[in-house]
Amino acid sequence: METATQGSTRNDQRGNIQDKDKGKRRFVRRNSRIHGKGVFARMLIPAGMRLMEYKGERITDKQSEVLYADTTHTFLFMLDSTMVIDGGQNGNTSRWINHSCEPNCEANEEADRVYIDALRNIADGEEITIDYNLYLEERHTAKLKREYACGCGKRRCRGTLLASKR
Repeated sequence: METATQGSTRNDQRGNIQDKDKGKRRFVRRNSRIHGKGVFARMLIPAGMRLMEYKGERITDKQSEVLYADTTHTFLFMLDSTMVIDGGQNGNTSRWINHSCEPNCEANEEADRVYIDALRNIADGEEITIDYNLYLEERHTAKLKREYACGCGKRRCRGTLLASKR
């Protein structure tokens, strides 16, 4: 896997990877057809490329439940059963990565850090996506699935951001 120290890339201060040769970031945030804002490639990104680290304040799961009790729209990334990264607090561009049932990237955890890596080549202008695969212990009712509805529009869309219980 190409990382921020190999090839012609470097990390900026927010954990985003930039192209040293061209002096521009490999991605940009803008309006998305999937949901609100999204992250889009600004050049061809090869499969296996590490794009960025998911940044934000580290808070406990209990704190996140209190802070976000009234909403399902958050920028939280679970590290384990007790800690989360809150991308809404001191986060970077990665918090705007939308869900897709057929993602072009994946999130990888390494030593309590989360990185976004390309699963396949990503074309210039293509939206960068991951599968949120949200796990909730409660029963996945029709109402709950609507609260976590998917807008990816892919052929094999499962209709929800929730992970399958099967």
